Amino acid sequence: MFKNLPDYVEDPILGLFDAYRADSRTRKVNLGIGIYCDEDGRVPVLASVRAARERLDGAVPSIYLPTEGLPAYRHAVRELVFGDTTADLQERVVTIQTAGGTGALRVGAEFLASTNAQPRISMPAPTWVNHQAIFQAAGFEVSHYPYCTPDGRFDIEGALAAMRDLPAGAVMLLHPCCHNPTGIDPSREQWERLLDAIAQRALLPFFDMAYQGFAEGPDDDAWAVRECVRRGMPCLVASSYSKNFSLYGERVGALSIHASDLETAKVLGQLKVVVRRSYSCPPAHGAALVAAVLEDDALNAQWRAELEGMRQRMLGVRASLHALLAAELPDVDLSFLLQQRGMFSYSGLSTAQIDQLRSRHGVYVVSSGRVCIAGINASNIAQVCEALVDVMGRTSEPREQITRISSPA
Repeated sequence: MFKNLPDYVEDPILGLFDAYRADSRTRKVNLGIGIYCDEDGRVPVLASVRAARERLDGAVPSIYLPTEGLPAYRHAVRELVFGDTTADLQERVVTIQTAGGTGALRVGAEFLASTNAQPRISMPAPTWVNHQAIFQAAGFEVSHYPYCTPDGRFDIEGALAAMRDLPAGAVMLLHPCCHNPTGIDPSREQWERLLDAIAQRALLPFFDMAYQGFAEGPDDDAWAVRECVRRGMPCLVASSYSKNFSLYGERVGALSIHASDLETAKVLGQLKVVVRRSYSCPPAHGAALVAAVLEDDALNAQWRAELEGMRQRMLGVRASLHALLAAELPDVDLSFLLQQRGMFSYSGLSTAQIDQLRSRHGVYVVSSGRVCIAGINASNIAQVCEALVDVMGRTSEPREQITRISSPA
């Protein structure tokens, strides 16, 4: 019965993590998987979350949540994402709890596919490796729009040109902040042009917001989403609280749908249908923690301060990495390290250089050249710099290629 199964193709990020764990060297650095680590190289337990856990543990029985999730969590997330708790907005937005941001994407994809016989989506090239698989599995025809210019900026003209080839009703996948894998974000003026074009072409924006707070702060990072809503444009938002609450194993996510003429009861009902036939109901514990933090003024303020500390640490890593590398590679343009935002930096290193990083130095980077800035700290930054200088110096590529390490691989 199971003899004709296809071979399993390892996910490039999870497969890299397995290779890292199997490496017997004590001097090794994992810059592949997207997990925020503190200066000691540990996944932090935020003090605000710890305080919420102490309040909750043992106080609430572990029972099934409603299909749409914990009511307090849904309300708190809607406020965090949209920044507006007026009754008018509540009538135009449906938010459900999901099993992580990945679950939000899949539920949203299934929901949209159920309303369209030939669903189409255009996503950035590059984008998170799982995006295409999620939407293809839901029946979408997937195309891509160019995201990066050769000198490492957002390709606004390429994106606008690609939009002109999309039919009305097609979905545009957008990263509101901290684009994965490049760390390159549109400016507000570029966002204005994108949203203008999306409205003119009657496209549907689907925002994947996995890093709210890591670029400029929670409110500024949601600007594109909130501007879309301010204009009265329909949109979907998949949000994740793995990174900014450091709750990776709790699978805390949400899907929000906004439209000016939204029939909220019908939309909520259809979303519940999708969830029910998938995982039935979302996990309870992480949602309770997030809701407890966001609904308490003191804990909310403490969380925002902790989030700002995480953001500032990553900015400091970028500055230190830039200074150390620039001292050793004065002819290489490394400005991208300071311009990109969030957890990731798109190095543009070649496949050969990435292989050498791993084999010679025990420094693990995904095949796209994406480097997890949050995995660098005072104890390993010298090793990372030494490795990068070594592999870049050993390359046989022309010098002009080396100086463009900020461009896509």
